[in-house]
Amino acid sequence: MPLFALVCIDKPNSLAVRMGARERHLAWAKDQPLKLGGPFLDEKGDMAGSLIIIEVEDLAAARAFNAADPYTQAGLWASVDIRPFRVTIDKL
Repeated sequence: MPLFALVCIDKPNSLAVRMGARERHLAWAKDQPLKLGGPFLDEKGDMAGSLIIIEVEDLAAARAFNAADPYTQAGLWASVDIRPFRVTIDKL
């Protein structure tokens, strides 16, 4: 199954929105086809976006994954870029 990378950027000044949806997002993520996920940080060290790598059947499934994310449903993202991804170097 292919991998997809989601690069999600928070709306400006939306840390409160993120924190309000965080528990639901983390609980939801436990049952998802995640390979890697975590927040981007701003200059102050606050969460300001997310990098998520998932393994799903196709781009439509990746879009459905994003639509079901509690962060998406809370209106957190200013932008989401979903692209096919292939691991070349794995040192995590």
